[in-house]
Amino acid sequence: MMRRLLFAMIGVFALVGCSGMQIEDFAETKPVFKPEEFFQGQSRAWGMFQDRFGNIRRQFVVDINGTLQDDVLVLDESFVYADGERAKRVWQIKSLGNGDYEGTAGDVVGTARGRTVGNAMRWAYDLDLPINGSTWRVHFDDWMLLQDDGVMLNKSTITKFGIELGQVFISFRRLSAELSGDAGPNARKATK
Repeated sequence: MMRRLLFAMIGVFALVGCSGMQIEDFAETKPVFKPEEFFQGQSRAWGMFQDRFGNIRRQFVVDINGTLQDDVLVLDESFVYADGERAKRVWQIKSLGNGDYEGTAGDVVGTARGRTVGNAMRWAYDLDLPINGSTWRVHFDDWMLLQDDGVMLNKSTITKFGIELGQVFISFRRLSAELSGDAGPNARKATK
């Protein structure tokens, strides 16, 4: 009897483990997310890293300048961490059509790949991450969800050898024309 119960529980956990969220689940959602539109111009993001035990380890702000250069979206990201550390990353992202994207950056290993459907984008890549004087190669699985009013939410799960190290939560906001000089195609006029 116990053996049957054990096998039944294993079967349930296996099914639950395989039933994760899929990008196609967002087919009917709005507003439609197009990275080359959302990120064109100036935006800012606020984020935090939470380890797998639920402890918030880092907080940061990112200022992002996005430009289109020969159909390539260039994202110049400037990070400032709560402890004063600064970092920079420059992405080059290209649309492959049909909602598929690929991108590169200096600390990204190989090519990042992503897909958009509705208001969502799933973006995955390996990154060489500096940690306490050494470099760890980790995998990022990002989910981005575009909201109204120029806001996008991002949740990244970071793993190494398939083991979760933690998650990054980020809220992006397009900056208004008064702040950045460019409202961009998805931004709305700021109200006073």
